[in-house]
Amino acid sequence: MVPVSAIIITYNEENFIGKCLSSLVGVADEIIVVDSFSTDSTEEICNSFNVKFKKHVFKGYVEQKNYALTLATYPHILSLDADEALSDELVKSILGAKEKFDYDGYIFNRLNNYCGHWMKYSRLYPDKQLRLFDSRKGKWMGPNPHDKFILDKGSRARRIKGDLLHWNFITYEEHIEKMNRFSTIGALEAFKAGRKSGPLTATLHSSWCFFRSYILNAGFLDGYSGFVSCSITAHSRLLKYAKLRRLYTKGVLKPNTKNDSK
Repeated sequence: MVPVSAIIITYNEENFIGKCLSSLVGVADEIIVVDSFSTDSTEEICNSFNVKFKKHVFKGYVEQKNYALTLATYPHILSLDADEALSDELVKSILGAKEKFDYDGYIFNRLNNYCGHWMKYSRLYPDKQLRLFDSRKGKWMGPNPHDKFILDKGSRARRIKGDLLHWNFITYEEHIEKMNRFSTIGALEAFKAGRKSGPLTATLHSSWCFFRSYILNAGFLDGYSGFVSCSITAHSRLLKYAKLRRLYTKGVLKPNTKNDSK
């Protein structure tokens, strides 16, 4: 059976890190946690498991996850966010993949829990994620905070059964706060890439985001939770492009460097 290193990045994740680590027992051959100097009980919880705990200054999601790869003993990696856990069916699928590891990557369906409701629509399911892979065949890339592990050209990947459980947001307030923070990061990344935002850009992106997730992707079938989730997410698009426009017109946007491990 091919040995696998699990990697997780954390910052103040005491609410969920225990679930995450518990689901990895018997699956991962080593667990590495890279922490951005948490101030809660994250470190104590991690130390109650058999993990390698490393503190490292957070410079971005892509940078932090690529750094975590350098700490792994094995090239085959299982990457989880601290607020995620493996379902029983996914555990069986991963153990089966470890027997041969005849693909370069394996894709999971991610099932998101939004304020106590498991979301089956709203572009939140199946929310495909490449999380089991040969680290020699790619690297973490993408604009922060939308990091992805990108396999090299010619690599092979397949989807396996089972859900990656994700406790997305506990409260609406948490969602609003995080979208505000992420919209700042996204605007700065777009600014660095030379993108611009016109007078109608923010409104158009926000409107399309809501229509696509709530109507085209049947977010209305998730009930009131679907409406709220789609509305707040759409508003985050408005904030991102409004902040990007402000960067160009007035240059007053200040970066919010507070870390969030997802």
